[in-house]
Amino acid sequence: MTISSLIATPSELTDSSSSKTAIVLMTRIRLARNITGHSFPGWAKPAQREAVFQMCSAAVGATPQMKRSLTVAVADLSELERQILVERHLISRELSGAKAGAGVVISREQAFSVMLNEEDHLRVQVLRSGFSLKKAWNAINELDSALEDRLDFAFSPTLGYLTACPTNVGTAMRASAMMHLPALVISNQMEKIVRAVNQLGMVVRGLFGEGSDASGSIFQISNQTTLGESEEDIIKRLGSVLQSIVEHELNARAKLIEADAGKLFDKIGRAFGILQNSHLLSSSEAMNLLSLIRLGVDLGAFPDANRAITDRLLIEAQPGHLQHAQKGEFDPAQRDVLRATRLRSEFANFTRPDFTVHQPEKN
Repeated sequence: MTISSLIATPSELTDSSSSKTAIVLMTRIRLARNITGHSFPGWAKPAQREAVFQMCSAAVGATPQMKRSLTVAVADLSELERQILVERHLISRELSGAKAGAGVVISREQAFSVMLNEEDHLRVQVLRSGFSLKKAWNAINELDSALEDRLDFAFSPTLGYLTACPTNVGTAMRASAMMHLPALVISNQMEKIVRAVNQLGMVVRGLFGEGSDASGSIFQISNQTTLGESEEDIIKRLGSVLQSIVEHELNARAKLIEADAGKLFDKIGRAFGILQNSHLLSSSEAMNLLSLIRLGVDLGAFPDANRAITDRLLIEAQPGHLQHAQKGEFDPAQRDVLRATRLRSEFANFTRPDFTVHQPEKN
């Protein structure tokens, strides 16, 4: 498998036939692991980083879960290829700009990816569409066990797994869900939700993690504490918090309809009109418009099958995917034209909204 064939292969995020849910778009679990006797990547010399890359990539590729996977060094990727992998959440923005000796191993179906020499020697992650915390945990736990049979992980009986950043010590696990929360955004309740989530030991970030914006009303909610709790306890507590947020979003949707349905439907209708007729669309504007279409699907204004199409476009309207589809690299102004053209074409055959049915869909 090559990077080109991997990008051309549908994934859980880009395959329009994937099962999607109303509020939770994706579940992700990530484990940080380091190798005993080797300096952390930030302190290691290039030769040491390269040795760790070779050792870890061989071990990862030998596991049953990563059979026929793609192993690639960051240095061998073009800037556009790196951007696409970031947009698919297969590598972090930090890894995309990492030093020599950094790379990634990606499973054929793109459900697993293992980043090598990012902040830690290994950042193992699993992606699952929808609200799938338990399935994601079972999958990554099996891969972690397979890797532990092949590598000597740095572990303290007192502290747990040792990591480059002290905030990851312990389980070294970050479990998260990517959530679509447009009603909470429209009703100005997100600040209250963020405060409540923080008090429960969780953190709210934007679409691409720490420091990113919540474009399209999409947020990542994850655990913040990794020390003093088991993985199962963290997942159980996070699941409870996520379910509570789902209920708050559903309630916010119901209240918006009850208070002024016409105003909400006007937003969705205008979004549909712009996507059908616009000739210039920035990435941020496109995300926000697609977010309103997705809300319209959830409320029954569009056929349910259109949710998967909208989810695919949320990825394909990103700069990297847009340029890859056009087989070139373009400046932001050119991308705005290409994005509008692409979305105009997609929405030319989109079913017109029907606002006579508008009950929020439950997960």
